[in-house]
Amino acid sequence: MLPYKRSERVSDLLREEIAEIVMHRVKDPRVGFVTITAVKVSDDLRIAKIYLTVLNKEEESETLVALNSAKGFIRSELAKRLRIKVLPKLEFYRDDSIEYGMKIDELLKKIREENK
Repeated sequence: MLPYKRSERVSDLLREEIAEIVMHRVKDPRVGFVTITAVKVSDDLRIAKIYLTVLNKEEESETLVALNSAKGFIRSELAKRLRIKVLPKLEFYRDDSIEYGMKIDELLKKIREENK
């Protein structure tokens, strides 16, 4: 048996391919420096939630709008590159995990300082 589920393997593959497409094929000027941090695919492989971070926080909402409008193009590029029976529907979301981690780190530093 394989070490992890098919949806997880598809998620990893989609993350790599979508990052490549966004960096090299999407020509929308609203898309700045984007990092695809994670892709979560439903167990039935119908929906792919793509989480991303944007280097310039002021451009974040504009980048999300641009990528959501380029969904069709990105799906067609994925269809050319991947051999999957059903290509998942793409949904782009902002990834808050880095900010959340920084907040926890600051709270831990504060606790350490108080304990000294």
